[in-house]
Amino acid sequence: MAKYTRIYTRTGDDGTTGLVGGQRIKKNDLRIETYGTVDELSSVIGVVRASLRPLTGAEAHAELAALSRRLDAWLAWTQDILFNLGSELATLPQDRWTDMPLINTDDTKALERAIDEAQKDLAPLNTFIHPGVSSPGAFLHLARTICRRAERCLIALRESDASVGIEPQHFLNRLSDALFTWARWINAARGEPEHEWNPKTAPPP
Repeated sequence: MAKYTRIYTRTGDDGTTGLVGGQRIKKNDLRIETYGTVDELSSVIGVVRASLRPLTGAEAHAELAALSRRLDAWLAWTQDILFNLGSELATLPQDRWTDMPLINTDDTKALERAIDEAQKDLAPLNTFIHPGVSSPGAFLHLARTICRRAERCLIALRESDASVGIEPQHFLNRLSDALFTWARWINAARGEPEHEWNPKTAPPP
C-alpha cells in the first residue's frame, strides 16, 4: 500500500490524473468518470451507515438493532468491494499484480444471497414506490440511483475498451437491486409504510 505524506501534489493542475500504472489521462476520461462514480456511490453508502448508527445501540429495539447491524455489515462489505472495483478500473490489465482483488462471480452471488435474505421479511410489491420514508431508506435509494449511473458509465466504458471485464457490470446491476431491497428492509423494520406511487394524484387542497 502506498503511504501518503501530503494531500496536494499539483500534478493534476493540467486537468490530468494518474492511473495505478503511472499513465496520465484526462480527468474527464470515461474511465475516470466510471470509477469516480463508484467512489461517489461508496460515499453515499457511508452516509447510510452513519444514519444507521443510532439504530444499532442498546437503546434501540432489539429486533431493529439486530437488523440494522446486519445491514451495516453488508454495507461495510459493499464498500470494500467497491474500493476493489475502483482499483480494478484504475489499473490497466498490463499493470495488475498477483493476487490483485478483482470483482468476480462470488461477489455477485453474495449480493443475490443478501437480496434473498431481506426479501423473506418483505411483502410483495403491488405498485411502484417512491424513495424516502426514513433517513436510511432515503439514502439507500439515493445510493441505488448513483449505482445505476455507475452501471451506465461502465457499460459505455466496456463499449470503448474491450479490456474491461463483464463481472463488474454484473455486480453493479445486482447491487442496485440490493440497495432497493435494503431500503425496503430497513423501512419495514422501522414500521414505516412505503410511499406508493399514486397515478391519479392531486395537489393538496
